[in-house]
Amino acid sequence: MADTFDYVVVGAGSGGCAVASRLSEDPNVSVALLEAGGKDDNWVVTTPGALIFMVSGPVNNWAFETVPQPGLNGRKGYQPRGKGLGGSSSINAMCYIRGHKADYDRWASLGNTGWSYADVLPYFKRSEDNSELDGFYHGKGGPLSVTKLQTDNPVQDIYLQAAREAQFRINEDFNGEEQEGLGVYQVTQKNGERWSAARGYIHPFMGTRKNLHVITGAHATRILFDGKRATGIAYRRGKETKQIKARGEIILGLGAFQTPQLLMLSGVGDQSELARHGIAPVHHLPGIGKNLHDHPDFVFGFRSDNPNFTGLTLPGIKRIIKSIFQYRRERRGPMTSNIAECGGVFKTRP
Repeated sequence: MADTFDYVVVGAGSGGCAVASRLSEDPNVSVALLEAGGKDDNWVVTTPGALIFMVSGPVNNWAFETVPQPGLNGRKGYQPRGKGLGGSSSINAMCYIRGHKADYDRWASLGNTGWSYADVLPYFKRSEDNSELDGFYHGKGGPLSVTKLQTDNPVQDIYLQAAREAQFRINEDFNGEEQEGLGVYQVTQKNGERWSAARGYIHPFMGTRKNLHVITGAHATRILFDGKRATGIAYRRGKETKQIKARGEIILGLGAFQTPQLLMLSGVGDQSELARHGIAPVHHLPGIGKNLHDHPDFVFGFRSDNPNFTGLTLPGIKRIIKSIFQYRRERRGPMTSNIAECGGVFKTRP
């Protein structure tokens, strides 16, 4: 017999963690959180510099590959996606940058009431615990720790000086009035450690909130329907196939790729596409799985004689060992680097 809860949240990424945590604040409400990956509470996740072990391969990462892309001359793209509590917030570069004001306002103009920048800003502020910035655009005391980098990397100053010489605007707050400009990013870290959505919203309450049930290693395969009403989730755990039911709502938080995938596997989508895969349609909704706007990421590699960067040479290995000991003592230094320490936003057209 399937377990039954008031709410079933599928996917424990940034959205799923926040939703499950907030719902379970009410002790009279039972919440189940399903996640295909693990707990993501080990040093590989918490050490910022260890992201190089995760973002490029299958460690805590779905490591998807696209179909051949016409815009890439037929090449396939690589799509890292976090797998485990915290989702992509457990494997990303930790840069704390919200979307642009115009994007939220455009969503609202399309008929999505409540999604304008003025509507969402109070929730960003409520989620934030910013140790450096405050004022109209920032919050204190929220579950998500935001702070400055602890790397002591001299390249930050070199970068800013180069930006000034090239006459770029210096931006000290990419979440303030204006995003345009170059600068050093704030990061989702605390005491030199990665602060994922799971560390902020879920880990503190596992085992303490009796009404919050976190099920890891649970790969959702299908939404269960009674007519057109979603009533439960079928999922795989190990070699077993199980079901979980919801008295109230099922909330899908599997991200931009896997939320539409689960809907389509369950018969919700363009019925002609579903038919090609032998999936019986439950609801014809042709927009599902369409209109993805992606942002390609292209990486240049450079040689550097800066001691903050290390290669697999004898001096480089010595610096790595030294930085590991510094990190264990002080939670500072190169091991706290998010790799993408500096950057910026600028207009492609005036």
